[in-house]
Amino acid sequence: MTADDTPKGYASPACMAGEIAPGWFGEEPAVDAETARDVARWRKAQRQQALDARAALSVAERQVFAERLAEHLDALLAEIMPEVAGRVIAGYWPIKSEPDLRPWLIRLQERGAVTAMPVVAVQKAPLVFKPWKRGDPITRGHWNIPEPATDETVTPDLALAPFLGWDGEGYRLGYGGGYYDRTLAQISPVTVGIGLHDARLATIFPQPHDIALTHIVTEEGRQV
Repeated sequence: MTADDTPKGYASPACMAGEIAPGWFGEEPAVDAETARDVARWRKAQRQQALDARAALSVAERQVFAERLAEHLDALLAEIMPEVAGRVIAGYWPIKSEPDLRPWLIRLQERGAVTAMPVVAVQKAPLVFKPWKRGDPITRGHWNIPEPATDETVTPDLALAPFLGWDGEGYRLGYGGGYYDRTLAQISPVTVGIGLHDARLATIFPQPHDIALTHIVTEEGRQV
């Protein structure tokens, strides 16, 4: 590592994978332990900076941010999935100052889409997706995050993945749980990273387990 604590030769997007060392999928480590520790420290610092920057936005700024994201998502869907009726589109329940895209999901419901929310059914395992529409019963799941109160699951055709950071190769810096990477290793929906344009990093230093997203969308439009 250099004096500015920037890892050289590797980068890392997604979730908590970087906090756990290479081999977290149960495979032989593909990166030496020292590099993994360096990357994990770098990710932790980047996450905190991104969380602080997002939390500093006012409620009004976050609402404008979400509205602009919704417009750009509509443009993306018009290109890649113009007919959403019957298609499964997974959003997320907003936490930690994330943009609230539930109104956008509700508009998709009105067009016949099946909307869903990601759920941590088992810790350190792939996410499952449960159908959700306005007015459905909600319960509290892991980390007290609301989730649909149903045992039914669906497989998304498109899934949103909120990020704290992103790079031009389509990698995301998540919260550090590794859940999206584990999930995308098993299923292959169109994935759309969602977050602030200013959260761009020169690189996320991907590790072998990291999976790039199909698209990145910020309030400035589609970036990848």
